Amino acid sequence: MNKLMADIQEVLLTKEEIADKVQELGKELAAEYSDKRPLLICVLKGALIFVADLTRAMDIPLEVDFMAVSSYGVSTKSSGVVRILKDLETGIENRHVLIVEDIIDTGLTLKYLIENLRSRKPASIKICTLLDKPSRRRVQLQPDYCGFEIPDKFVIGYGLDFSEIYRNLPFIGVLKPEAYQ
Repeated sequence: MNKLMADIQEVLLTKEEIADKVQELGKELAAEYSDKRPLLICVLKGALIFVADLTRAMDIPLEVDFMAVSSYGVSTKSSGVVRILKDLETGIENRHVLIVEDIIDTGLTLKYLIENLRSRKPASIKICTLLDKPSRRRVQLQPDYCGFEIPDKFVIGYGLDFSEIYRNLPFIGVLKPEAYQ
């Protein structure tokens, strides 16, 4: 961890703060979906750790599937071009779908994903994100469930990466600019 820590400018959210918020969201979602058997769609790779902890905090029958979408490549800014790299294995027609995201930034990727999923005729689609960065939003989009609203800083850890590194940090940190410039 020491090599990774050298690139951290500041810890934005501690491991404990994240764990408390995930438990709170899990209880809220379990109450909301108690009679619906939701399908949680984990947006890979960033939301993997979040969805794992979130599902353990939800004491109801549920299913999980995965999608991989990309609009970043190896940049720190969204390109605006969204590609589906891995699609669902589960049909979602008439299902209650909960998209689980690590972070909502510009909203372009999520807007594309929602439009794509709506065409498959689910009973409902809602969004749960760990982090929301509304100052960068380029489309009208609001998550239904949100862990934390954060400032416009490049964050890593707890599943979030830069060039596939830092996902394994147990907290959300701000990456030093010299680490990605």
